[in-house]
Amino acid sequence: MITSSSNGQMKQLVKLQKSGKARKEKNCFVVEGIRMVQEIPKTQLQKVYVTEDFFLKNQEMLQNIDYELVSDSVLKEVSDTKTPQGILALVEKVDSSIEQICGKENPSFLVLENLQDPGNVGTLIRTAEGAGVTAVLLSQDTVDLYNPKVIRSTMGSIFRVPTIVLTMEEIFAFLEKEKIVSFAAHLLGENFYQENYKEPCAFFIGNEGNGLTEKTTNRIKKKIKIPMCGEVESLNAAIAGTVLMYEMMRQRMS
Repeated sequence: MITSSSNGQMKQLVKLQKSGKARKEKNCFVVEGIRMVQEIPKTQLQKVYVTEDFFLKNQEMLQNIDYELVSDSVLKEVSDTKTPQGILALVEKVDSSIEQICGKENPSFLVLENLQDPGNVGTLIRTAEGAGVTAVLLSQDTVDLYNPKVIRSTMGSIFRVPTIVLTMEEIFAFLEKEKIVSFAAHLLGENFYQENYKEPCAFFIGNEGNGLTEKTTNRIKKKIKIPMCGEVESLNAAIAGTVLMYEMMRQRMS
């Protein structure tokens, strides 16, 4: 049993929790919680760390898994959550590629430009799976995809929805090549309920405070706006993206 936070494996887990640079160098990230660990594809799972109490209650789950016991106090030090569930895992990063999503039948995409809130990004990835979106494309200045809070907010969707980090130029080149109609969520846009999303389309969501950059906005011909009542000017990025994706899903199911 590992009983010291100075243990080499524990030090590495702490680095991976805190540093995007470390995650990139080691090509892996950390997942916490029983449900999230169960979602990890076996091909990506490197090792699991559990407390003795967790082990005694969940021995069947740990069969055929490479695991190691860790004391409660050490796991709390390593964990990124206030109330750890007694299990975390080291997971290999398997990045999706553009080639995987080329030529899909009637695809839809969510494009995130410079989003900085990990909860928003994770929630949007989870919602994208629920709404049947083909892939989520992220600009390089968006918060790290493997940030612990992003991972938790996806509730496992990170392992099922293609998520690809690209430059905005690469994103536009791909969408133009695939003949995808792009829609920018913008305060000066037209009523988004009046548009047709049954054909291949992409929704662009911008930074929480500043929206889409002017350069990106100028490249998108179709600008849309979610109608608002009262004195509300805009919605939270994750909520706005959810409204857009589910209207697309509604239209395609009708």
